[in-house]
Amino acid sequence: MHGLNDKAILVTGSTNGIGRAMAERLVADGAKVLVHGRDQAEVDDACRELGTAAKGATGDLADPATAQALVDATVQAFGHIDGLVNNAGMYPRGTIGETTADFFDKVFAVNARAPLLCAEAAIRAFRRQGSGGSIVTIGSINAWCGQQNLTVYSMSKGALMTMTRNLADALGPERIRLNQLNVGWTFTANEDATQQKEGKAPGWENHVPLRQAPSGQIMQPAEIAAHTAFWLSDQSAPVSGQIYEVEQFPVIGRM
Repeated sequence: MHGLNDKAILVTGSTNGIGRAMAERLVADGAKVLVHGRDQAEVDDACRELGTAAKGATGDLADPATAQALVDATVQAFGHIDGLVNNAGMYPRGTIGETTADFFDKVFAVNARAPLLCAEAAIRAFRRQGSGGSIVTIGSINAWCGQQNLTVYSMSKGALMTMTRNLADALGPERIRLNQLNVGWTFTANEDATQQKEGKAPGWENHVPLRQAPSGQIMQPAEIAAHTAFWLSDQSAPVSGQIYEVEQFPVIGRM
């Protein structure tokens, strides 16, 4: 186990994809998990499959009140909260020169504002408990630059890097740690649907150029979940304020 036994962890956006894999891994490592999603049926299905170590809550993170509600639900379910994974996010395409204020605000509300509000709600709970805590925020390698059709998304993930460093710097003496995983290309049902919508044939993930995936395939949700478990755990302490690239190749300086 990764030092997660009996820890209570809130994972936003955990009914499918990477978030679901995280919930599965954390439960396997002995944690209790608050599963979050927007659809009650999906939350119920996830909790049923994860067993008694999982409880669920719904809420739209575009609503500022949801962050506090999710942290409260975690404490109510398990009596305490020890960790938060800011995983939920959206990645709509956007063409340069056509960004609207509504589009920008929608992306930033979910991808940047919600993680901060969730972190602040968790921090308040950590302080009441007096036992520290760990927050892992899921970023993207797009934070460093990003694709031309992901400008606003990339900006939102860049904002999370500053948030992670800022809060970690301020909260270290309270034993509240914050780290960020900048995740590379990962195969999920949503990513599959996006790629097929953009013209790729079914099974495209089995034919990715080695330049983009040196291992022969793009990353899988379970691989991201393994890194998440480590950064939440006591084994990664006392490290804080780090931006960790979860990618198969060097992100900076690649020729």
